[in-house]
Amino acid sequence: MRILKYGRSGSDKASDAQQVKATVEGILADVTARGDEALRDLSSRFDKWTPASFRLDDEEIAACIGSLTARELDDIKFAQAQVRRFAEIQKASLRDVEEETLPGVVLGHKNIPMNSVGCYVPGGKYPLVASAHMGVVTAKVAGVKRVIAMTPPFNGKPSPVVVAAMALAGADEIYILGGIQAIAAMALGTETIAPVDFLVGPGNAYVAEAKRQLFGRVGIDLLAGPTETLVIADETVDAEICATDLLGQAEHGPNSPAILLTNSEKLAKETMEEVERLLAILPTAQIARQAWNDYGQVILCDSYDEMVAEADRIASEHVQVMTREPDYFLENMTNYGALFLGARTNVAFGDKVIGTNHTLPTLGAARYTGGLWVGKFMKTCTYQRITTDEASGLVGEYCSRLCVLEGFLGHAEQANIRVRRFGRRNVGYAQAAE
Repeated sequence: MRILKYGRSGSDKASDAQQVKATVEGILADVTARGDEALRDLSSRFDKWTPASFRLDDEEIAACIGSLTARELDDIKFAQAQVRRFAEIQKASLRDVEEETLPGVVLGHKNIPMNSVGCYVPGGKYPLVASAHMGVVTAKVAGVKRVIAMTPPFNGKPSPVVVAAMALAGADEIYILGGIQAIAAMALGTETIAPVDFLVGPGNAYVAEAKRQLFGRVGIDLLAGPTETLVIADETVDAEICATDLLGQAEHGPNSPAILLTNSEKLAKETMEEVERLLAILPTAQIARQAWNDYGQVILCDSYDEMVAEADRIASEHVQVMTREPDYFLENMTNYGALFLGARTNVAFGDKVIGTNHTLPTLGAARYTGGLWVGKFMKTCTYQRITTDEASGLVGEYCSRLCVLEGFLGHAEQANIRVRRFGRRNVGYAQAAE
């Protein structure tokens, strides 16, 4: 394996994170202490936004929806229908279970929706309409009773398209509030905003750090870092499509990694040349160029096996596979947020409309978790019942001895009293159970 282009060093990234951490700590403390007053001051400071109420009323929401064209509304509805359909398919794969695991011993679990969820939709730089679908629609399919949505103002006012998407997705409350202060408001609550149980949604480094610091006080979907893309390609595709797909994700932000992994040195060199050509004409080139210069990489491998091993080491959020045998990577890769198989699909399809969720693990988290899905909004809670005296006595005998092994004599007595009360009634039962 050879690296033809390197990205920024790990030590540089660590120093950036320390500054973000300190800023977030201060703002969370301020919201905890001053509530709505702090939200107003912070919103004025960061977004120049101080409305009479951060929450939009029905008339304001209707005005946003009414300002969009029929085509714009149809496009939003189409995307939400795809997200809703796939979320419903995923939910159908979850089932409550109840089984008699021993005679008289019944174990089960129920999938219970959370009661309240807060969905953050980024919108300071780009109004990320799709994040409304991914958070609100999926939470509602799961059965969450109260779903609130927050997004920052865009160009000094609510973004009509984001507000419309939130409303059409089924949000119960919509607020125009952004950044750390929005995350704090949803997690901690204020005089006018009831707190939620769970937070979802992407955001910048400050939003991600706020979620990290609040985890435990509330649940979170993911600790999402900058958007990442990994393009795995061989000689069956050309440099133009590789460069387009790398820069299409690099435009997310100046610290978004875009990596080409290939076994073709010719394709690697041609893609680097094509990136430079596209950067001369891409409208978002200022951001994309910084991302490519600082975080872009080109890695040359000898074989598919080596490409799989390197891709699993990187554990990228998005992995686009454009090779002769894309299913080889589906069958063999284990660490990724989402796979995009073949040149006909791409990350933008997944980001915006195809139906899979675009809130995905970053920063190597794909080693241990997948992305946001309907199951994230549900708690799988177990229960047990014992229906016979014999079963209670049998389990009690084993439990008592195991508790004594650990020195938990109070636990053991919980078992012993059941043995004394219910007892084992016949040897045949015990032998059958054992």
